[in-house]
Amino acid sequence: MTGFNSFSSTISPITFSLLFIWQLLWKGLALWKSAKQNQRNWFIAIIILNTLGILEIIYLFKFAKKPMKIQELMFWESK
Repeated sequence: MTGFNSFSSTISPITFSLLFIWQLLWKGLALWKSAKQNQRNWFIAIIILNTLGILEIIYLFKFAKKPMKIQELMFWESK
């Protein structure tokens, strides 16, 4: 348990919060898309593994039935 305590004392609460929000956004987007496209195995892997958004990003842009494009993330630009 001392390993976690030393890690938590070296990372600032702001950094921790930003990492948490980053992971939450990517995980939510990947879970939504995998469920919508009926990709159960990806859904299970994404919900179990915590990779700070890395697995989620790889899934969304490479392995989804309909991979995302960067333009889809720029929702503020008019189409």
